[in-house]
Amino acid sequence: MSRTEKLQSVIEDLKNQFEGDIIEIKQHAGDQQIRVSLNKIHDVCEYLFQKHHFAYLVDVFGADRFTSEDRFEVIYHIVSLKTGVRIFLKTWCSEENPVVPTVTDIWEGANWNEREVWDMFGIRFEGHPDLRRIFMPEDFTYHPLRKEFPLLGIPGSIDLPTTTPDSE
Repeated sequence: MSRTEKLQSVIEDLKNQFEGDIIEIKQHAGDQQIRVSLNKIHDVCEYLFQKHHFAYLVDVFGADRFTSEDRFEVIYHIVSLKTGVRIFLKTWCSEENPVVPTVTDIWEGANWNEREVWDMFGIRFEGHPDLRRIFMPEDFTYHPLRKEFPLLGIPGSIDLPTTTPDSE
């Protein structure tokens, strides 16, 4: 069975298992993208891990869609080490309550990725064992990768060094 046939088999299984919660399936630049409803993203991730051996979580990242409805997107890049099939799972959450369930119970390596998404976008991962900032100071009240964050930053929001280091 070719990799394409294996991928189609996984997609058909997902559509049957999670009927109504698989919102969109599309291919872009040779990669399969599957949008899943927010309330089932954890279940889909767990199902793919257990049933289809998607044991490798390559990355978790966020995006600010800058829309009035379902503003933020969380994307999971996963690979089945058994078949070599790669999938991008996506889910959307609102600006008012940007909360997504953690997948650290499925892939421990999601820990730092989810912390980064929290730090940069303000998307909270419910159930995360240690959700705190990873790049910005703990008392920083902004999320720098949100579209409304000024390109030059917010003057005075973070202390910067007053001199530059000596170059040798």
